[in-house]
Amino acid sequence: MKIPKRKLFLLIIFAYVAFSLYAAYNVFFSNKVISRVHRVVKKESNAPAGGVKDGAPFVADEWNPWEDEEVEYNSALNKKRKAFKQYMARIDRSKPKRYKVQIWGKAAIGLYLWEHILEGPLNPTDKVAQWREGEIQSGKVDFSFYTGPAVVQGHVPLEMNSLVLILNGREQQKVSYSTRWLEHVQALVQSNTVSHVAVVLLGNEQCNNDWIAPHLKRNGGFVDLLFLIYDSPWVNDKDVFQWPLGVATYREFPMIRPNAQLITSNRPYLCNFLGTVYKNSSREVLMNVLKQSGLDKECLTTAREKWVPQETTESLRRYQTALAQSELTLCPVGINTECYRIYEACSYGSVPVVEDVLTPGNCAAGPSSPLRLLKAAGAPFIFVSDWRELPAILERERGISQEQRVDRRRRLLEWYSGFRQQMKERFTEVIEENFFKTV
Repeated sequence: MKIPKRKLFLLIIFAYVAFSLYAAYNVFFSNKVISRVHRVVKKESNAPAGGVKDGAPFVADEWNPWEDEEVEYNSALNKKRKAFKQYMARIDRSKPKRYKVQIWGKAAIGLYLWEHILEGPLNPTDKVAQWREGEIQSGKVDFSFYTGPAVVQGHVPLEMNSLVLILNGREQQKVSYSTRWLEHVQALVQSNTVSHVAVVLLGNEQCNNDWIAPHLKRNGGFVDLLFLIYDSPWVNDKDVFQWPLGVATYREFPMIRPNAQLITSNRPYLCNFLGTVYKNSSREVLMNVLKQSGLDKECLTTAREKWVPQETTESLRRYQTALAQSELTLCPVGINTECYRIYEACSYGSVPVVEDVLTPGNCAAGPSSPLRLLKAAGAPFIFVSDWRELPAILERERGISQEQRVDRRRRLLEWYSGFRQQMKERFTEVIEENFFKTV
């Protein structure tokens, strides 16, 4: 069908007018509804969509159709991060606070503290190494230990401000050496490198330790704590504590790990004594009692007239064998009542028979002296005041059954293990309470 030209022209005019009216309505009368998809985001609300602004060309920001989703996602992510940080903070607060303490072993007793009491490892294991070190945790404290001839002043990596210094003050030569170390540590305190100092001291056997008194904090010095060997009258359990002598690590006496054979074996000797016999001493009395009573045949004895500071490999082996093969170990006094032999006998389950008499000097006297630390711990020893009591003790020993001996041996080894654990806990607690109580 053919449309007349007039009608076609009128139709076009009508469509044009209708479209113009619709456009005019939208421009001048309709509220603008711009969907998220068609929105154009501008950083500056007063900026034109394009063209020139302040004499320079201006380009509107690019269109971002996912803006709302990104805002919501970032908001949720920030909330999760904040919640995670709060959770980790609660975890950190719930963890026990840990502290760091460094130990410098400049006396052989340091090995007894580290290996026998704290039971810490040492690397390298070679006992003659120039530098040995180790780390262990005890209570809330992380201990690190350095020892050996190469551990010298100014060359130890001090990574914490709490320090334990282990020294020997038994004789004047050792005192001079120890004093130089104390002066070095004092300089560290004065430079604020070190804040807390404790000293474990092998004291004089007659308890003459006045040389270290000026260094104690209570006397105006810098040493917070002193752990002192032997029955010193200074011990007050506040800033001065008694410490056990332990085994002769300077003679390379090892850490003994008890086993079934050590506990249950039949031991061929009633007792043993291998040591130095001094003129006009109770040790001479002991040897005479053993010989006159014929007990020297049932006890393993070896006497020498002069003290020897170091053992040979063979003499150390013979000594350890005597401890392991004897029910009892005879412990006469020397310059002091406390001796390495007591602890070495305990290591092998050989009951110490201890001469319970005070020696000359300035050590504390009292109802629990000597050996007050061991007695307070309930040491299962046999105490004698005179070696003439020994024949009666050995007579009773002959009547004890093997089962009773095994049970006694086990109880002694358990006691000694518990004693070392007690010393470990005490040492750690004293350090914690005095070094970190205000932290």
